[in-house]
This record gives sequence, C-alpha cells and structure tokens, in this order.
Amino acid sequence: MKSLWRRVREKREDQKAARYTKLDELPPQEGEPGKPRKPRLSTKDAVKRFRAHALVEEKSHRDVVRVGLRDSVWTDLYHHALTASWPAFAYTAVLSYFLVNLFFALLYWLAPDQVTGDSKHTLLSLFFFSVQTLSTVGYGGMVPVGLYSNIVVTFEVLIGMMINALATGVVFARFARPRARIMFSNTAVISNENGVPALCIRIANLRMSVILSVDVEVALSRLVMVENGHLVRQFDQLLVVQSHVPVLKFAFVMAHVIGPDSPLHGKTVAELEHEEAEIVVTVTGTDEALGQTVFARTAYRFDKVRHNHRFVDIVASRPDGRIAVDYTRFHDIEEH
Repeated sequence: MKSLWRRVREKREDQKAARYTKLDELPPQEGEPGKPRKPRLSTKDAVKRFRAHALVEEKSHRDVVRVGLRDSVWTDLYHHALTASWPAFAYTAVLSYFLVNLFFALLYWLAPDQVTGDSKHTLLSLFFFSVQTLSTVGYGGMVPVGLYSNIVVTFEVLIGMMINALATGVVFARFARPRARIMFSNTAVISNENGVPALCIRIANLRMSVILSVDVEVALSRLVMVENGHLVRQFDQLLVVQSHVPVLKFAFVMAHVIGPDSPLHGKTVAELEHEEAEIVVTVTGTDEALGQTVFARTAYRFDKVRHNHRFVDIVASRPDGRIAVDYTRFHDIEEH
C-alpha cells in the first residue's frame, strides 16, 4: 500500500513538474532543420526537483547528476555498506561469499589431482572444499596435496580471515549506529492562542530511555530570485519559543511565534507555495542509554500546514498517579 501511494505521489509531482516546464519554456534555440529539439528543464523546475528529493530519504539524490564526482561503490565501500538497507546488505554479502568460494573452487578444479579424497572431485565438491578452507573449520575427506594446492589454500585462508574481520566489523558498526526513534507529527499547525499566531510542530521520543539536551532548529526554505535573475534556495531561521529541551521523555510541541520579526510575517500561502517554500526541522540530542548523539529531521510543505488548528492533548493522569501518553492520537488535530 505504501509503494502504491508513493507511485501516486511521484506521478503527481511529475505532472506538476511538466506544467512548470510548459510555463517556463526556454527561448527557441537554433538546431538542425527537421530535427526535433530535445526538451529541457527550466532552472526553476530543476531546482524544484532537487528540493523535492533532497530531504526524502527513500529517494535520496537519484534525480541529481553530479558532474565531476565519482560516487561508485568501490570509492566509498564502507559508507555504502553502512547506509545500504538490510536486504541489500544481506544479498550483497551472500553473493560475495558465493563468488569468492566459486573463484577458488575453479582454481582447485584446474588441478584436481592436487586435492586428495575418496569421492570424485566435481566442481560442487571443490566448492564445498573451498568453503571449508575459507572458514578454517578444518578438513574432512578432502585434503590439499602438492605445491599448487597449498599455495592456493594459503591465499584463501588469508583472504578468509580478512573477509571475516571486515564482515564482523561492518555488521557491528551497523548495529552500533545511534538512531533516534523520534516521531514527527504528520502535519504542522498554525494556532491562534490569545490572538498570537504560532506555527506548531509536535515531536515524540518513542524509546523508554530519555534524550538529554535536545536542540531544535526550524528553518524556512524557499526559492528567491537574486539580482542576476538566478533562482537560489534561501534558508531563514524560524526562532522557536523553547529551542533547548533539557529532557525529552515523551511528547513535546515546539512553537514559532509569527511576529513582525518572523520570515513568515505578512506571507500568504499562495506566496509561499509560489516560492516552493517548506519548513525544515532538525532535532539533535544525547541518548541517555547509549551515551551518543542522535538526530532526526523532517520537512513540511505548506500543503501540510493546517490553519486555525491545534494538536489534541495526548497526556493524561491515571487514577494510580501515573501519566498516560496516547500515541494513537499523536497526529490528531482539532479546530479552535
């Protein structure tokens, strides 16, 4: 279901991008007669697409072509091993293990008389012999004899120890990476408490351990036209009423007052949508149990901002004196 909705959203973004391209048509360029000119994206559409994919983790930067930079797996193997998904990591590890053993099995197969044993030396039996050698579990009915096979065994044992050490280190690093289980509200709201408008976003710590010394940063990201006519992305800080939280135990609502000094003051939704504006939120803190810095981020388009709404109260006191937090209503809002 999630993949279906993702495809629907991507289709809508593509349709909207096509409309922007049609409105921002580039001036006609001279070309070969009778040869159709290849359509090009406008500057605004290109920047807009980069914005749309910059903060969404599952899309990453696949739509951005970085000229002059090599980003192959081999140039940054450790980073790719840490950031790959668990299915992709497991698939790559199993495939690599199979290929390494197959390579050494072929080397043994070139000189089958260099390996003794009761059974006939097929490629499959030599493959399992390579598995025994690579893992250094010891030999059974097959033993290497002769100079050639012992040289191959020497190199395979050395490579096997290196592979085991690297695989153990990468798996440990993947498990040891500090990850913050911080949940953000699906929507941001603009409430009007006591006649003062404020932009509010709710966050929650989903772990039983607390997060200490939490710093919250909120920024307004938008496209602005500079003097030379180029579009650049500008980030304006939105000051939060309480940007530092000593202890984040369960839920917290951050608020930015839309006063005269606010970048949102005097702006309409139409103007912000025209500037492709969005609200960028970053949360940084120290996990008490891990003793390491954790962080989380999200972004809100202004079609995800609800006016004259507020978050429903999810914290209540129980008869036994304990505090109950109803996370099933975490994203619920109400008019006021």
